[in-house]
Amino acid sequence: MRIALDGRTAVVTGSSQGIGLAIATGLAGAGARVVLTGRSRDRLDEAAGVLRSGVPGADVLTVACDLATEQGAAELYGAVPLTDILVNNLGIFGSRPPLEITDEEWRTYFDTNVLSAVRLIRHYLPGMTGKGWGRVQNIASDSAIVIPAEMIHYGMSKTALLAVSRGFAKEAAGTGVTVNSVIAGPTHTGGVEDFVHDLVGGDLPWDEAQREFMRRYRPQSLLQRLIEPEEIANLVVYLSSPQASATTGAAVRVDGGYVDSIVP
Repeated sequence: MRIALDGRTAVVTGSSQGIGLAIATGLAGAGARVVLTGRSRDRLDEAAGVLRSGVPGADVLTVACDLATEQGAAELYGAVPLTDILVNNLGIFGSRPPLEITDEEWRTYFDTNVLSAVRLIRHYLPGMTGKGWGRVQNIASDSAIVIPAEMIHYGMSKTALLAVSRGFAKEAAGTGVTVNSVIAGPTHTGGVEDFVHDLVGGDLPWDEAQREFMRRYRPQSLLQRLIEPEEIANLVVYLSSPQASATTGAAVRVDGGYVDSIVP
């Protein structure tokens, strides 16, 4: 299958590293002009260099802004008023005993992981429907369905993204615009390495720590390993393509078999 996104613009939030950068690289490899976002100008510049090394000649724009805020979103709109593809990847995660999660932490997780996506969809969706083509994808998590006891606030935010995706897909019904969520399983990024070591011990070699984490905390995984960011990017690139025109309102899984229930 040859996926061609030439002439399309793709905004990928939280794309200075990890899953977001892998997604942006995959979209650029398919020909899209990609917009990287993040709070740090230096990290964005570094990410753009990495992307261009992987995809020579890629058309890359960087926008430094805090998309968890209305001001940050306005800065993005000023730089990129319209887009063809929107990938809401921005998110935070962390473990916390349930009864110790404060009101402020609940709000922060909702604002960063949910409201940031809603705000951008609300802005960019009308332009997509007006043109009769567009792709919106919200990067969710298996934690949306099988809520981890050690990170309820994170699971809540990802469950909300499933509802957001389904609802906006109904708003875009019949327009040629698709809205989906991608349910990602535990993924190998720098931040996740730190998270895993915090849970299973920092003295274990990475391969052993990864296996121990999956055994103790994600036993339902059929892969029994962390997913690589590029594996998520492959699915996102497909869902961004013309070939995926009949997939909308869906929660599409790349989770290693961890989720054992069906999302309607």
